[in-house]
Parts: sequence; structure tokens; C-alpha cells
Amino acid sequence: MSKVRDYSKLAQDILDIIGADKIANVTRCATRLRLVLTEVPADAKERISQLPGVISVVINNGQFQIVIGTHVGEVYDAFAKLVNVDANSEIEEPKGSIINRIIATMSAVFAPFIYILAAAGILQGALILINLAFPAFSTTDTYRVFSFISWAPFTFLPIFIAITASKHFKVNMYIAVACAMALVSPDWAAMAAEIAGGQSLAFFGIPLSETTYTSSVLPPLILVWLLSYVEKGIEKILPSVVKPLFTPLLCLVIMVPVTILVLGPASSITATAIANGYNFLVSVAPPLAGAIIGGFWQVVVIFGVHWGVTPMVLANFEMYGRDSFQAFQTIAVVAQVGAVLGVFLKAKSKELKNVSLSAFITGIFGITEPAIYGVTLRFKKPFIYGCISGGIGAIVASFFQPYYFAYAGLPGLLTIVNGIDSSVPTSFIGIVIGCVIAIVGPVVLTQIFGFGETIEEDVKMSQEIDKEVSVPKTLVSHFISSPLEGEAIHLTEVPDEVFASGAMGSGIAIQPTDNKVHAPFNGVITSLFASKHAIGITSDEGVEVLIHVGLDTVNLEGKPFTCLVVQDQKVKKGDVLMEIDLAAIEKAGYSTITPIIVTNTLTYDSVEEEKLGAVCPDDAVLKIN
Repeated sequence: MSKVRDYSKLAQDILDIIGADKIANVTRCATRLRLVLTEVPADAKERISQLPGVISVVINNGQFQIVIGTHVGEVYDAFAKLVNVDANSEIEEPKGSIINRIIATMSAVFAPFIYILAAAGILQGALILINLAFPAFSTTDTYRVFSFISWAPFTFLPIFIAITASKHFKVNMYIAVACAMALVSPDWAAMAAEIAGGQSLAFFGIPLSETTYTSSVLPPLILVWLLSYVEKGIEKILPSVVKPLFTPLLCLVIMVPVTILVLGPASSITATAIANGYNFLVSVAPPLAGAIIGGFWQVVVIFGVHWGVTPMVLANFEMYGRDSFQAFQTIAVVAQVGAVLGVFLKAKSKELKNVSLSAFITGIFGITEPAIYGVTLRFKKPFIYGCISGGIGAIVASFFQPYYFAYAGLPGLLTIVNGIDSSVPTSFIGIVIGCVIAIVGPVVLTQIFGFGETIEEDVKMSQEIDKEVSVPKTLVSHFISSPLEGEAIHLTEVPDEVFASGAMGSGIAIQPTDNKVHAPFNGVITSLFASKHAIGITSDEGVEVLIHVGLDTVNLEGKPFTCLVVQDQKVKKGDVLMEIDLAAIEKAGYSTITPIIVTNTLTYDSVEEEKLGAVCPDDAVLKIN
């Protein structure tokens, strides 16, 4: 059964749990739906974490961050249609600490266009490789065209910032963009060049500085922030009849001069100071800088505060044309990719291998949230292996002067070519060595020390059944009865990615209303576990079925379950296999939804739902052909 996810339904479910009246702002990044709430409902985190398609929920820096993965864009689009944040602009967002507000602002401003910068960075990396293979290509007009295409998003970065910051600060976007356009105007660049050449230029007698604003971050960001106050102040004073014309006029003639006279030079000094502070650490103790970034960067990602370094990184590229932070950052990212690769190679269950492989592929593109929340943090050991290996890899790389010479929106394996430049020939070598250590390290550590495979003992079940049961007999059509009394639902509605994705096999799920688990057909018990939360049973025709009572109930250590059968016992359809204490499961905070999985799905042409809704043990819920 193919997996179909209804993103509109997921958006609506999130909204229903939180409540539209509690949403002050909505943004997104590469993998997270980021909400600013006036109040967090007591059970919102737990309930949303259980929704199909949600990897995890993190509450940090004044944001309610819902980790969804690469499909966050579809969920955000659906959510945005349900919530008109501008219409609720009178709702005052929770202030929180200054640090939290800064991080939240950085996230809201940079996240929407990060993929544009990433695409431009990859194009620059491709040009680097082409020039290495064909040096003459750099002299062609074709190269010049691709080169200015790759640099355009960075050259006009203030306009991107004006668009996203205007939404965050609730400013007229067109006024903000007009101000940003003035900052990146070629005429101002020419005036700044004249000042740099020794000429003295003034605005109403006030000397102008040589600061330019192409590729800048803080000047346009601060401009839009102050514009939010200036615009509101002007609108309060002006008569309604002249507001449409004179509001943008006054904003332009006030904010652009203020920026080039005061804000620009001041913010430029601030960004330069922060970048130089980091660069000083790299110059004095490069191994220490590598250890900190390579070892702890993914910890920063967990809490969603990683956008805070973006201005510093971009300042480095603007001032020096290179940056070492992204070189170390890449090694940290690659280390988590290596960690999920280690889990993939070590895991015995097909299902866990599928989850790890998916996270590995996503990680190659620089997106590590699925790897972190789906695998490495869940087992803890792989995450630690990744941090250790990332730190060691970055330390080793630090001895080779690693730099990125083109900005990478999503640093990872695909962007290591950004470290190639003839001015520092050892840079790319160091990054490659660091990445090799980052990949191999977690794999080796996982093979030696294991990874604590405590995630659902039942994921081993399909392998156990494969060992103990012969190949199924030829089957024309076979029906599987419901093992429980309750409500039958689509498997895709199960709030567990492993089951909902069909990775373990096709099937159905039951929301039980009775405490007895019955045999769904005549067969033999092929798998039992100490945790008692699941039973593997194989029919006389060879159909292999997993009955998994509740979600994550392996953690209850068998307490709510009374197993009435033993391994290899033959059973008849309708026999009671287990008694369960539903109230105890729910009291412990776990879902009682019970997936019924055909673990040898690939053996058959189809596994189809036969009945949904209210069911009892006499009802056929699955049909197998």
C-alpha cells in the first residue's frame, strides 16, 4: 500500500491542538515549522509529537518548533492558508529574553530563502570543479554568465532580507524593499568607491562613509526593524487621504540616509568585530575552534538556534572572501551522516535500516534533523559517536587551514568543493580528511560498541519470523480478522513514522476498546518478547502478522500485558492471545493504537483494507492476494 500523506490534514490537526487564537507568528526553515505562541497548551507538545509526519517537537528560544523534515514546505503552505497572522497582528508576541528574540528573528529572516543561497553555493562549487578540469573555461563568456548568476543572490541579499524581515516585523514589504534597493544601488556603490579613493562626500554637511551594502546582513535587518517603528509613527500622524503616497515617501527619505550615515557603519563595525573575534580564535587556537564547532554544532541544531551564526559567516565572506566556520560546520554535519550510516550497517531489522537509509540520504544534502531526531538522538549513542568524530575530524582538518570560498546554504558532503581555492591549496585536503574521519569514526564506533538498539524490539520480529517459518504456500485470497474490538483506521494515520510509512509492511491499525487480543486466523505463535507488548503470528497459509499493542509500549517493560500463549504454540482463530490494561497504558502517557502489520507483504500481490470503522474479532479487516 503506497503511502499518501495529507499535509492539509496535518496542518489542520496542528492548528486544532494549539488553537488559532494562540498563534502570534508562523515561519519555517528547512525542516521545521516554527510557531510563536502567546500560550503553549499543556499537552500540545506530546499530542503534536504523535501526529503522522511529525518527527519531533522542540520548544526553545520563544518558539514552538515542529520538526517535520523535507516536507515542511507543504505543511507550512497548508498552515499559512489556515492562519492569517497579519489579520491577528494585534496579538502581541511573547517577548522572552533578548537572546531568544534575536535567534527567533534570525530564523524567521533567513529560513525562507536559505535554499536559494544553497543553490547558488552549489552552482559556485560546480564552477570550481569545471575550472579545475578545464582551466580555459574560466575565460569564456559562458562562465561569466553562470558566475554572475551564482553571485546574484548574495549581491542582492539585502532585498531578500527586506522581504522576509518585513513579514517578521509587520512592515509594508514594498517600502522595505525600496529601502534595500537604495542600499544596493550601483550609484551608491560608485559614491562609496569615490570616498574610498580619498574624496570627501557629505549629506547635509555630514560626512558619508565608504560602507557598501551588497551582501550585507545587519544593515538591512536593522533598517527594517527600525522602519517598523517609523512607519507606524508616520501612519499615526498623517491624514488617511495622503497615507498611501506620503508614508513610503517619508520612510524612504528618513530610513535610507539614517542607514548610510549611522546604522550601516555601526552595524558593519559590529559584524566585523564578531567575525574577527571568531577569526582570532581560529588564528590563535585552530584545533580548539575545530573541536568546539565540529563537536558541538549539532547540539546547537537540536535547539534550533543555529541561524544565529549566519550574519557572522556572511560577514566573513563579504570581508575576506572565505570562511572557516562552514568548513568545520560541514565536518559536524557529515559526522551525523556517518552516525546514521553506522546504524544502517549495524542494525538487524529491515525497518530500522530503511529509516537510517532515508536519514542518510537526506543528510547528504546537509539536512540533519531527520538523522538526529529519527535515529541518532533516539538511540543517544550514535549522536555521541557523531559529536566525537566530528570534533576529531575538525581538529585534524584545522592543521590544513580549512576554508570555504563560496557560501553553502546547507553545508554537507555536496558542498565540500567550496573549499577548493589555489590561494590555500591545503584547505580542500583538510576538509576531505576531516569528513573521512567524521564518516568512518561513527561507523567504527557503532560496530565496536553497538548503538543501544532499544527502539521497538519488535522491529527484529520480521527477521525472527523469516528464520523460523518456511516460504508461504500459494495463496489465492486470504482474510485476516481483527484481533481486537475497536475502531479500525488507515495505517497511514498511525502517529509513528516507522509504521505509518509502511516500512515494516502493509496493514491496518486498531484503536482498541476491549482488553483482549485474539488470534486473527489459525496459525502458530512465532515471536514473543520479554516486554510482552507484541506478538508475531504466522497463518497456516504462511501469512506473517505482527500485532503491536500500543506505540512505544516496549518502555513499559511488560507491566500492562498478560500473555496467554507461548512460543511455537498453535492457535485457532479467535483464541485469546493476550490481555491488556488499556487504562494503565494511557495513564503512562502512551497511545493504545495497535498496528496490525503483514511483515512479509512483498510476498504477495496486494494487501488491502477490507473494513474500517467499528470492528470486532469476527470482522475481516485485511484481504491478501
